[in-house]
Order: sequence, then C-alpha cells, then structure tokens
Amino acid sequence: MSNAALTYSYAKGSKEGTVVLKLAGPLTLTNMFAFQGEFRATKPPCLIIDMADVPYMDSAGLGLLTNYFVAAEGDHRKLLLACVSERIMALLEMTKVDQILKTFPSVQAAENE
Repeated sequence: MSNAALTYSYAKGSKEGTVVLKLAGPLTLTNMFAFQGEFRATKPPCLIIDMADVPYMDSAGLGLLTNYFVAAEGDHRKLLLACVSERIMALLEMTKVDQILKTFPSVQAAENE
C-alpha cells in the first residue's frame, strides 16, 4: 500500500449552495485520517468531489464516501462525484456503489445536475 499524500482544497461552485472539493492523490486508509474530520464536517447543500487527480481508492476510501453519502441523503443534501477514473469506476461498479453514488464526466456536468 502506498503512503502517497492526499491533498485537498475547497472552492465555491458556480451555483448557490454548491461546494467543489478537489482531491489529489490516492484515497486510502493510510492517508485519509487527516482529511476525514473536516470532510465529514463539510455540509453544503451540494458537495461535488472532483476526483480527476485521484489515481486509486481502496475500500476505506470507498467507505468514507459511502458514509458521507448516507449522512447527506438523510439531511437532504447531495454528494456528486466528478472526473472518476476508470480504475475507481471499476471499484464502484464491482461493489455496486455506482448504483447509489452519482458520477459525472466533469465538474461542470455535475453542477448542471
């Protein structure tokens, strides 16, 4: 398992109430702890995660996204994924999570949701 860093930044989306979270690096058990507290506390009406620079994700990363999605749905908020790589999409499909997490080819496409 890689110890590569995960970096992230937040930006306002083009629509009111939308926040774009840009991730860079793998989303794995070894690097998500420094990020998960702030991530879970981020509660805009619509959170778009830009995953263009996320080369891979393990089951812990998948669990983090799934748990956030469940909490967001319970609060009538949206979680949308943008720019998901083929490798991560394969994980979403294999685990059937692609049936609940909405993915989009670009941040702009997600903002138009």
